[in-house]
Amino acid sequence: MFAIIQGAGWPIWPLIFASIIALAIIGERGWTLRRALVAPADLLPNVVAEFRQNGASREMVERIAAHSPLGEVLAAGLRNVRSPREVMKEAIEETGRGVAMQLERYLTTLGTIAGMAPLLGLFGTVIGMIEIFGAQSAAGTPAQLAQGISIALYNTAFGLIVAIPSMIAYRHYRAKVDGYVVDMELQAVKLVEVVHGERLA
Repeated sequence: MFAIIQGAGWPIWPLIFASIIALAIIGERGWTLRRALVAPADLLPNVVAEFRQNGASREMVERIAAHSPLGEVLAAGLRNVRSPREVMKEAIEETGRGVAMQLERYLTTLGTIAGMAPLLGLFGTVIGMIEIFGAQSAAGTPAQLAQGISIALYNTAFGLIVAIPSMIAYRHYRAKVDGYVVDMELQAVKLVEVVHGERLA
């Protein structure tokens, strides 16, 4: 493996660096974007039950806000529980936008790596081809030339190896975040309706 990296030349090092960053982001987002951490299924029923029993106390709101991203959204509504429905929904929407940005953290970097890795690989291959043909002497055999070209193509291959999983992960996590945002909006609407007596549960 190290021989391949040496043969591919210096242009492969930015790709290796990008692959390490991509793997770190994929792992971190995979851990952070679990449903149990983002939008637990039992949170809204528990919040509604506690609100009906004790009202929206300061301690309760702070505890819910620290619970999860969904808790932050629901807590924004509970802080404005005595306000009109429109004010409550506006507070929820503002907090929801901030929560959505937190959930999308690092995804732009992952998408950039997915888009740039093939170009970095192609750049490395072009540099390798220039070096091969620039240094090719009259004594060079076709076999030596073919070997040199195959080594230059390592950059393109490695660029695709980095780009394909990065793009798959980027698309997957973007869809996951979009799903969470819609789910949190629906649950927040339910909370508003319950608070204003438009819904029983």
